[in-house]
Amino acid sequence: MDILSINLQNFSFVTAFLIFIAYFFADALYAYYTLSVVSLKPYTSATVGALMYFLLAFGIINYVNNFLYLIPLVVGSWLGTFIVVSVKKRFNNKHF
Repeated sequence: MDILSINLQNFSFVTAFLIFIAYFFADALYAYYTLSVVSLKPYTSATVGALMYFLLAFGIINYVNNFLYLIPLVVGSWLGTFIVVSVKKRFNNKHF
């Protein structure tokens, strides 16, 4: 219980929100990255991949110091992927 109380004392909602936003966009970019690779778009894939890894590093640096930051990380990640794939699916269904 001592580790949990220390992590709660060092927990910042601002940092948690920034991690959520970073991983929302990181996973949105990852989904877009995958679509770009499959479409054989080298410049888009490379640029999106670099941005994605920059955002991933931000999250890693923070959750290594406090495991509670994994919560906004996971939620942001899930939502980012879900929204990009849902929009892509909806877009594809309208054009066929």
